Amino acid sequence: MQVIEQLIVDENNIAYHPMIGNSYQLNSISKEIVTSLQENKTKDEIIEELSQKYEVSKHELFIDVGDFLAKLKIYGLL
Repeated sequence: MQVIEQLIVDENNIAYHPMIGNSYQLNSISKEIVTSLQENKTKDEIIEELSQKYEVSKHELFIDVGDFLAKLKIYGLL
């Protein structure tokens, strides 16, 4: 099981990892990305959903989602 799947995300956009006790403040978009990852969606699926929902170009989302995923890896969550 990946660490991202163990995160508990609350209504205030706080992601909490109960096994190690760390918490992370998310914004609404990053919360959607984390939730999508927990549902085993791919990067491309996440980009597609966000581009339709927010009318943002896929190119811009490719960069932004990629940056966020890189940060998750740095924090050891992916």
